[in-house]
Amino acid sequence: MKTSWRSASLVASAAAVLALTTACGQEAAPSASSQNVGATAAAGDYGNAGAGVGSGYGNGTGASPSASSPASKAASAGKLAVVTNPELGKVLTDNAGLTLYRFDTDTAEPPKSNCDGDCASTWPPVPADDATAGEGIDKSLLGEVTRTDGSKQLTIGGWPAYRYAKDVNAGDVNGQGVGGKWYALAPTGKKATLASLPGLSTREDPNLGEIVVDKNGMTVYRFLKDTAWPDPISRCTGACLEKWPAVGPVETNDTKGVVKKGLMSFTRPDGVKQQTINCWPIYTFAQDKEPGDTNGQGVGGTWYAVAPDGKPVGAPKQ
Repeated sequence: MKTSWRSASLVASAAAVLALTTACGQEAAPSASSQNVGATAAAGDYGNAGAGVGSGYGNGTGASPSASSPASKAASAGKLAVVTNPELGKVLTDNAGLTLYRFDTDTAEPPKSNCDGDCASTWPPVPADDATAGEGIDKSLLGEVTRTDGSKQLTIGGWPAYRYAKDVNAGDVNGQGVGGKWYALAPTGKKATLASLPGLSTREDPNLGEIVVDKNGMTVYRFLKDTAWPDPISRCTGACLEKWPAVGPVETNDTKGVVKKGLMSFTRPDGVKQQTINCWPIYTFAQDKEPGDTNGQGVGGTWYAVAPDGKPVGAPKQ
């Protein structure tokens, strides 16, 4: 009997799935996308500017914001502009080129700011008095909200706008993702997020070379005490998982630059599915506050960033 083209295609697809399934004796990554459970590690409500954020590779020692920092002053916004960030896409800035942010704890309907006191020192509210819409910005989205001190704060699409005290140069986006609640503003008032990144991809770290990151740009790690063969086994449980959240399943075709052999998920004893690279379980680190941080590198001599082939970067040879 002749085999139809459709049948042959189905057979080929099944063979591809089988190859991934048998790589470590477990199931392949699902066909439907799943949330990365390590994408929003616990952090402070507003992100202390001196708590190891914006360091590029996260040395965990940030300097307190300077009183002379452009973002620390209640400078007028002036004519707003739209700039294109290579990772975030279109981002809203003030007339000095400083990135504007929104706070997840605020509300847009009705507009309300919940950032006062120390929070407002780290995240200075943008005054509404002379803000105007530049090219690419719908002026009808600009508004204002009265703060608790009576001052008027600029809103974009209803969301109160802020600067970040550690952004000192035009184009800086050190506030992106801080505390899992602060995000650069898109011209529409929505978040300028890293959602355009694949579920897993790679970036070039200035100290570690090419390493794997999750869909939010957060560094991915391996635990040397885990096992990959013949079955993936995670030995990070209980309190360990609070510090090292497991990366959830990622579609095979939702990756870029990562070796696909052994790229699959497995079911942990607690019933949660966890992603692997080359059959090794992968995690993020709760003390990485923003994309680019690598605070988990070398922790305890057992945690290391992951290379595209699944090997631990910088781990001692065994």
